[in-house]
Amino acid sequence: MKEVSGRELARILEKNGWKLARIRGSHHVYIKEGRIERISIPIHGNKPLKMGLLRHFLKLAGIKKVDLSK
Repeated sequence: MKEVSGRELARILEKNGWKLARIRGSHHVYIKEGRIERISIPIHGNKPLKMGLLRHFLKLAGIKKVDLSK
């Protein structure tokens, strides 16, 4: 899987229907209508997210790994 920064993941979430609810410090919190999950993404410049954290976010959001390359 390719490395993805928090900023890139935020764009991917927005393309998949997630909306930015609030920003608290360097964490952007995303919500989606009809879902109880909230996703809090750390945005630290263009620093890539760690693989385990990225996999967790993708699983919560229901996004497949192949969607990252689009």
